[in-house]
Amino acid sequence: MTPSSAPLDRVQLGHLRHFDNLSRQLPNDWSLMQGKGQGQDDFGSYRFQLAYMAYALALAHRHRLPAAPGAFRPTFQRLIEKMLEPDVWLYWRDVSRGGSIYNAHLVDQLHEEWDPVVRDNIMYSAYVQSMAHLYAYLFDDDRYAEPGALTFRYWSFFWGGEERRFPYDQNSIAETVYWQLVENGYLGVACEPNCVFQICNQPAILGFRMQDLRTGGSRAEEIVQGYQQAWAQFGRLDANGHYNMMISADSKEVRPNRMVAPWVDAWCGALMNMWNRDFVHTHYPSQVREFLVPGSDGAVSVRSAPATEVMGQKVVSDTCDFGWVAAWASEMGDAETLSGLLTHADRHFEPTWRGGGLHYPRNDTPADQDGHRTEIEPMSGNVLLGYARLNVPDGLHRLYNQPWERAHFTDPSLTEVDAVEVSRAEFTDGVLHFRLTGLEPAGAGRVVIGRLGGRGEWTLRRDGEVLASGVDESVRPGGDSCGREVPGGLELRCLPGPPREYTLTVAR
Repeated sequence: MTPSSAPLDRVQLGHLRHFDNLSRQLPNDWSLMQGKGQGQDDFGSYRFQLAYMAYALALAHRHRLPAAPGAFRPTFQRLIEKMLEPDVWLYWRDVSRGGSIYNAHLVDQLHEEWDPVVRDNIMYSAYVQSMAHLYAYLFDDDRYAEPGALTFRYWSFFWGGEERRFPYDQNSIAETVYWQLVENGYLGVACEPNCVFQICNQPAILGFRMQDLRTGGSRAEEIVQGYQQAWAQFGRLDANGHYNMMISADSKEVRPNRMVAPWVDAWCGALMNMWNRDFVHTHYPSQVREFLVPGSDGAVSVRSAPATEVMGQKVVSDTCDFGWVAAWASEMGDAETLSGLLTHADRHFEPTWRGGGLHYPRNDTPADQDGHRTEIEPMSGNVLLGYARLNVPDGLHRLYNQPWERAHFTDPSLTEVDAVEVSRAEFTDGVLHFRLTGLEPAGAGRVVIGRLGGRGEWTLRRDGEVLASGVDESVRPGGDSCGREVPGGLELRCLPGPPREYTLTVAR
């Protein structure tokens, strides 16, 4: 038996390792993650980097390493923990008061809001909601359903008075978001006050779909139907065929992609494809053509719209145009464009290896002396280029529409992974195929092969040689002393450095 998917390559593993490295940074350590914008209210903010690292993990687990939950679960947990840190959500205390050009007329009706979920702020609440429900679905684990499991808290010795504490869980956040959608006639929930972006409501739909897969409900279907009807009178696209950026909640004035900014189409298209595939694929070719800049030897770059000027001020923010177009191309299955973008990135964005992880460091310089784009922000360099490499054509669409059968969660798999890289993990036709590479320090690697109970006789081989065998969870030692019985399965230790191929064959 041979697995159906190719193993992850060194570059893909490098992106996964970088996500893991960032997830392990100490609280309030945002090294490599700070962008040009101030106040965590632009498109390169910490919340977006954390959320799309989690989405990339979800796509890699679902499509590339389905039998290795242990390689993803701990990183996913740490990303959710970081999502709850005040540095990530405290911007809402100020943004909730309004004062932008889109809501200045409402400032006398608004107030400072510390709770980052209870009102508007779908650009944060939907990501916490979707991350928690993705975790529950992927790992068959409802830890975030416990009361208070997702609690936002802040206290300072120097200012602010008593502790601010807002206890939620995955279901109470979903309820809060759901009723805001209903009250808004399914048009969507606002990001900043009065600003309902098409983009920012897509993650909520993903979260509701994952919740439905766990509960057997149909909220995602209800919301999509209502959302389609609500937007039908306004149109999803502007007069030039690009996605309308947003709608003002009070006036119902639609704001088109007037600057023809790549991030608007790319971000919206990459996400909306999960439930509106035919529409997104139909409009993709004409939309993406306007953004691409051909280079030499197959390289492709992305042109960005000029920075917006408002009230005499030039807006300083991370657009993440290059990264979002790459993520969009990956979802569309546009291999030629994706390859060209990644070629440009490797040639002009200084790919950097750090702690075994790969990223493209921030560079604020727009172009080099030959006119090649060199500007890249942390959202693209840390996250989106890795997301694009780890995704598969229609990756979000398949995650949304092709759920795992229930048997997947009881099939043998790598349930715990420490100090080991997993480049293949798939259970097919009664055989668990996996490929392991030990990391430094040598001999520290550990993997648990779980879910062996009720499978009858099994045999574990490494590079074709029998390593161990047993019946259900009972182990008969083979020719290697590194395998031992643990609750729920078999533990491998002392894993060697070079890549080794393993197979575990079960009787049924």
